[in-house]
Amino acid sequence: MVSESAGPLYFLRLALDEAEKCIPTPTAFCVGCVLVARWPSASDKPVVLATGYSRELPGNTHAEANALSKVAALSQTEISALFSPSSSVDLGSILTHTDVYTTMEPCSVRTSGLSPCADALIKAKVKRCFIGVGEPDDFVNCEGAQKLKDAGIEVVWINGLEQECLRVARRGHQIV
Repeated sequence: MVSESAGPLYFLRLALDEAEKCIPTPTAFCVGCVLVARWPSASDKPVVLATGYSRELPGNTHAEANALSKVAALSQTEISALFSPSSSVDLGSILTHTDVYTTMEPCSVRTSGLSPCADALIKAKVKRCFIGVGEPDDFVNCEGAQKLKDAGIEVVWINGLEQECLRVARRGHQIV
C-alpha cells in the first residue's frame, strides 16, 4: 500500500519512472502508466494494482493496455491480498474504483490497427484518468481524453510535469 497522502503528482512521477524503462523508437512515444485503486473502506488507502510502459509486453503494446493486462492476470487470491485478506473483491468492482495515471493522453487511434487505449480504459470502466500531457500531433490526431469524457470517465489534467512528460515521450525521435 501507499501513503494515504500520496497525490496525483506522486503517481504521475511513478508513471514517468515507467516511461523511462521504455525502449525508444522514432515512430512511437515512450509512455508510462500506473493503475491505482481506492477500495471503499475505513482506510481508503491507495493501492497500486499494476504499472506498464510502451512496448513492455510483446506485440507493439501501449502503457495503459499493458497495465490493464497485468491486472487482468491477477488471481482472486492476489486481488484480495492487495486490499484485505478478509475482503471479497472482484476485478470488475476494483476497476470501477481505479484511477489511471498516464504520462500522455491515452490513444484514440492506433496506426497499427490494434485497439486504442482509450477504448480499453472505457471497457474496463475505470473511474478517472489523470494525464500528464496531451498527445502531440506527431503521428495521429488524438482524441483519447474526449472519448473518455464522452464515456463518463472523469479526466484530470495534471499541471507541472508537461515538459518532462514530453521529453520522456519523445526519446529517440529526430529533432527537426
